[in-house]
Amino acid sequence: MDKWDTNISNQDQFMDREREFVQVIKANEGVIFKITTIYTDNREDQQDLYQDIVYQLWKSFDSFRNESKFSTWMYRIALNTALTRIKKNKRKGHSVAIDRVVLAQTEYYNTAFEDRIKMLYAHIQQLNIVEKGIMLLLLEGKKYDEIAEIIGMTSSNVGTRISRIKEKLKSQMVK
Repeated sequence: MDKWDTNISNQDQFMDREREFVQVIKANEGVIFKITTIYTDNREDQQDLYQDIVYQLWKSFDSFRNESKFSTWMYRIALNTALTRIKKNKRKGHSVAIDRVVLAQTEYYNTAFEDRIKMLYAHIQQLNIVEKGIMLLLLEGKKYDEIAEIIGMTSSNVGTRISRIKEKLKSQMVK
């Protein structure tokens, strides 16, 4: 095998890896979108955070070792990217929210349900950054053990936090 064959082989491996990455991102873009929605206040910031998350996932893609589910690994990177961005923006004294989440419309449009969802997301926006992440994962249907692994705390601590967050949200929404 000469120098040119090696270059072609390396290029093919890179292309295969790139295709695999694009497929994984497309399969999980809803998750990334939800994280960007929870941790940003306007469409422009949401798009920027989305790009940051995809970039961080690409940088780390080769380091995924299959020691956990891919979704767990992806959530951890995405949440850490969002939290890092929030900390950086707080130091800069960042902007004010202009637009809110636009819910997808279906042919069975239910304004009462949409209003309740908007209200829930508005109250979730008011939670601290860790509580937002926990609620996002819970709403995604993640089990306590998986949330604990992603967030980096014990499963019992996650259960306690979820109970407290639910009580907090319930009291805010009843007011």
